[in-house]
Amino acid sequence: MDKNRPKPNTDATLQTAADWWTRLRDPRRSARDEEQWLEWSGGDADRIDAFARVSELGAQLGALDDAAKLALVREFAPAPSRATRVRVFAIAASLLIAIAAGGAVLWQRHRTPAVEVENYATAVAVDRSITLSDGSQVALGGATRLATHFAGDRRDVALNAGEAYFQVAHDASRPFVVNAGEVSIRAVGTAFDVRRTGDRVTIAVAEGRVRIASSEGLANGRLSAAEALEAVAGQQISFDPRASGLTVGAISPGRAASWREHRLEFVNEPLDAVVADINRYSTRPLALADAKLGTLVFTGTVDTAALDSWIEALPKILPLRVDADGDHVTLSAADRETR
Repeated sequence: MDKNRPKPNTDATLQTAADWWTRLRDPRRSARDEEQWLEWSGGDADRIDAFARVSELGAQLGALDDAAKLALVREFAPAPSRATRVRVFAIAASLLIAIAAGGAVLWQRHRTPAVEVENYATAVAVDRSITLSDGSQVALGGATRLATHFAGDRRDVALNAGEAYFQVAHDASRPFVVNAGEVSIRAVGTAFDVRRTGDRVTIAVAEGRVRIASSEGLANGRLSAAEALEAVAGQQISFDPRASGLTVGAISPGRAASWREHRLEFVNEPLDAVVADINRYSTRPLALADAKLGTLVFTGTVDTAALDSWIEALPKILPLRVDADGDHVTLSAADRETR
């Protein structure tokens, strides 16, 4: 288990990650706690990695008996430094306390009701694949934040930002529901992609069938009961709060998650949403000099491995001027002489 052993210079980060791990599992936690956790993790790869390792340790500790827990803690702690060993023991102790408290997460599956909560995040331009406790497979795109809340009778997932491709393990007794902003996607034994850019949500179905409705109980006026719909493989559904209702289009099932092959595909999408999605993969963030430019419509494929080439070619597609300044790129309205 050498991969779980922290480097000496990550002790403080691990301790903070352990504190967040326990806070997020407190049944009295507030929405502000989750917002603060997102602010802390941000796009910091070291913090995200520390939180992932603490979560892994917590999961393993909760599933073991007392003797095995002690052995695992000893193995997790690095041998050379006694001070480091003490700190890691403290981290493990805090996780054990959280597990013993029962709170929001009960890793002992024989208890009822059992609730499991996990938080996942990726840095800019970093993809990641995970396996959920029910066996479902999830591929996370760059700069993506996702949280799961599994109970005995349902499986809830919140896509807070970014993009994820779900291959759902079949379990008819526990609906699998993904909430992305104002949109709720319910699936059983299927594969689909969800992209969230602010309040704009796009769903592409690769296999099976999903039901799409408002995650606010159809009570906020955005989606009516009549607009809740079922989508099948080969369909793409988009929701934009600036437009009315849902729009349905066709897509090749094999292209539902083309981003996994480094291709971002857009069809008649507003430029501000396109820029936001590209920024999840760009080490040089793009910005619009004027918010009005965000209403320009773009259709095309962007290779995330060749973003500079796409940026250079953009003025040939849209009436824009590209200004690169160090680590940032600004898109402005093209001068009349260049149009």
